[in-house]
Amino acid sequence: MSTQLDHQAETQYREHHLRLLRDFVRQAQQQPPFVLEDCPPEDLEFLAQLEALPRAHDEEDFLHQGQQVLGRVIAAYGQLMPLLHRDLLWYFGGDCLHFMPDEEIANYQILDERRHEAQAEGREFSYAHERAKLFGLH
Repeated sequence: MSTQLDHQAETQYREHHLRLLRDFVRQAQQQPPFVLEDCPPEDLEFLAQLEALPRAHDEEDFLHQGQQVLGRVIAAYGQLMPLLHRDLLWYFGGDCLHFMPDEEIANYQILDERRHEAQAEGREFSYAHERAKLFGLH
């Protein structure tokens, strides 16, 4: 039973972040330079990488690619940053963490600890609900 709950919790966690990523992709697709008639090829190539990211199946490749793509968003497409949900920086980790203040990282660490505790105890856990409570959104 615990294994099934663990799998459900991990699936819920991944799906939460995939929804955020898909939302970001949809919003980015509607922003310059991607909507410009004469969009440069390197921008179109980046957009294709961004669009492919939610479809990556191998978890390790997904996380590595996510770090690279988000790093490029930060470095070259700063205008997209207001559209990028902070959860994605935490989820992909690596160099993405350099763009998060220590207090925010600490909150995500607490959130992950609560998620893992719930899994270990076989309790239900709503990532979105717990995140909202921890970040004062309720």
